[in-house]
Amino acid sequence: MKGENSTIWSFFFLEGFSRYPKLEVVLFVFSLVMYLITLFGNSTLILITVLDSRLHTPMYSFLGNLSFMDICYTSASIPTLLVNLLSSQKTIILSACAVQMYLSLAMGSTECVLLAVMAYDRYVAICNPLRYPIIMNRQICVQMASVSWVTGCLTALLETSFALQVPLCGNVIDHFTCEILAVLKLACTSSLLMDTIMLVISVLLLPIPMLLICVSYFFILSTILRIRSAEGRSKAFSTCGAHLTVVILYYGAALSMYLKPSSSNSQEVDKIISLLYGVLTPMLNPIIYSLRNKEVKDAVKKLLDKITV
Repeated sequence: MKGENSTIWSFFFLEGFSRYPKLEVVLFVFSLVMYLITLFGNSTLILITVLDSRLHTPMYSFLGNLSFMDICYTSASIPTLLVNLLSSQKTIILSACAVQMYLSLAMGSTECVLLAVMAYDRYVAICNPLRYPIIMNRQICVQMASVSWVTGCLTALLETSFALQVPLCGNVIDHFTCEILAVLKLACTSSLLMDTIMLVISVLLLPIPMLLICVSYFFILSTILRIRSAEGRSKAFSTCGAHLTVVILYYGAALSMYLKPSSSNSQEVDKIISLLYGVLTPMLNPIIYSLRNKEVKDAVKKLLDKITV
């Protein structure tokens, strides 16, 4: 490939799961059901955090942001996947590919930072409960959420703009979406600048936020263990359990995708991980928070009562 001439491609072929035609119908049904559940679950969470005054707190404000990101993240790639699974001509134009790449990177990067912000929020709530309203006031919450969005969007813009400038010696992407690592595999030659940018951003948005989350939970756990009453410990654990579960799911998939050696797994395994990362995790987020949170359950019941009246 290094000896071939580069071309400015106006469109790309998304190979997806075309090597397994019998599996495509199953994947279509699976992806469609998961996508609809994701839209419904996250839209419901956003709605109740807006309508229910009891949920006008920093934690639920961040949760509303998280749900909106999940909707945008899945909507960036899953509709294209659904169309291509039923189509024999699996193509995407350059501009759509660029938008898809940018949105996926932006939402994924923003979520990395936001999960660390949510861990800090839980740390303040449990370790400094008396000062919580002062430390996590409305202005601070807006600023922290804004930093998450700005960081994610700017790093995604940097990665996407440089990735689109890399000369490509083919237009067949061995993926179901314009995932940046899959696109860069078409590069005629390796780019030290692009590799450096990817490495630096991956370290900034994966291990560092993960370290901040671990530090926050270290102090949270030590504080919880000092609580004498079983009821108090149970309540403290319940406020952190949902967030910790989401963190494990999200970072587990993300780290396996972006910080592994490129030769450690086949591209087919990468596509399966990407599908689970892009559909299953966003779908499970509202379910996890609903099942483990009494306030969310009560807000959903209140909303259903209003609808059915």
